[in-house]
Amino acid sequence: MPVHWVSPSALTAITRTVTVAAGRFAPGHLGELTPIMPFELVDAVSSETRTVQRRLRDLPSRVGVSMCLFPEIGYRLVWDKLTAGLSGMPIACPSTKALRDLRRRLGSAPVRALFEVLAGPLAQPTTPGARFGPYQTVSFDGCSSIKVPDGERNRGRLGRCPHGGYPQVELMTLVETGTRAVIGAVFGPTREGETSYATRLLHHLGPEMLVLWDQGFDANDFLAAVHTTGARVLGRIRRRRRPPVLQPLADSSYLSAIGGVPVRIIEARVSVTCTDGSNFEGSYRLVTTLLDARRYPADRLVDLYHERWEHESAYYALRHTILHGRVLRSHDLAGIEQEMWALLTLYQLLRRAMVEAAESRLGTDPDRCNFTIALQTALGLLVGAQGVFEQGIGEIGRRVLSALSPARRSRISTRKVKGCDRDRRQRGNGTILEP
Repeated sequence: MPVHWVSPSALTAITRTVTVAAGRFAPGHLGELTPIMPFELVDAVSSETRTVQRRLRDLPSRVGVSMCLFPEIGYRLVWDKLTAGLSGMPIACPSTKALRDLRRRLGSAPVRALFEVLAGPLAQPTTPGARFGPYQTVSFDGCSSIKVPDGERNRGRLGRCPHGGYPQVELMTLVETGTRAVIGAVFGPTREGETSYATRLLHHLGPEMLVLWDQGFDANDFLAAVHTTGARVLGRIRRRRRPPVLQPLADSSYLSAIGGVPVRIIEARVSVTCTDGSNFEGSYRLVTTLLDARRYPADRLVDLYHERWEHESAYYALRHTILHGRVLRSHDLAGIEQEMWALLTLYQLLRRAMVEAAESRLGTDPDRCNFTIALQTALGLLVGAQGVFEQGIGEIGRRVLSALSPARRSRISTRKVKGCDRDRRQRGNGTILEP
């Protein structure tokens, strides 16, 4: 077998300087995400939640918080990633047990506190796709497909999956549809209803918001509770409802009342053509507290309701891009809580980096930014201990902006349409029906 020699002139040496925290704290960085979640913030929430180490260990609390943000690999592999770019530094070589004990010592409180600091809307007043008239568009939706190990403790708290298999966690979030940023989140057993979980997030709403939801939130009490926050509503109602027609309006919608709340009802027909030429038609009804038909015509509200599917894209990023559909690792409730808050924190960190990148290029819609590119770039920079004190949009922003998705195509759902194959794309439009 021939041997190929490489001429020394074809080789080059690349050297760089790595700037991180000193000593035992060095592995506590997050690469280029560190400026978004700086050391001082991690130390502050550790102090507030009383989880700071009582004596300086080889594995201080700050390092443990960083480890919580990587749910897809084991403790030793996480440690290897955090220290891969720190060659030449005196770094500890802890055992798997020591890393596990660190995580247990921290608990979920500091990770939850970090998420609550980072959570919230990210859009500016001029961000494309983030507003409808004077209102910031947000949405409620639940996700019940995050799985945990099938153990006695998890089954006792979460119950068995109705169809067998792993116990599941119900995650409820309030999301800013224009940026897909998480404003608030709660989670727990799937046996508790969606509206019950969503009610715990109502304190995040305000008069400047327009809330979108699907028919799973169609409940009189929930509508009334949201209405009392001052937020406006645009949601889908179930077919069995028969709201009274109090006053027909010029755009074929009509005024009505649900649960004592004055509302406007819009009836629409959806026509979908799949790429193979097959057709699907259906109808649905929307309820809104935007009563002025001249200022908010029915056809514009039908188009706006499709924005609710941005929430599905947020869950896709959580469940598949970050988790790759994997089962969480924890066999007890405390560990599950820590993993869930860490997952949400990592997601929000990446969204912040993506939105900052979009805002740096005037007129760029954040929904054109690719979450997978942001995640993989962030992981690569972390392994290399790069960008720890980066200013501006950094490498994550540059990579995202260099591969923007095309402008959004017209579609009604990220889910498949009944009767169409999984890999077929859908095209659809809504038509207003006469009341």
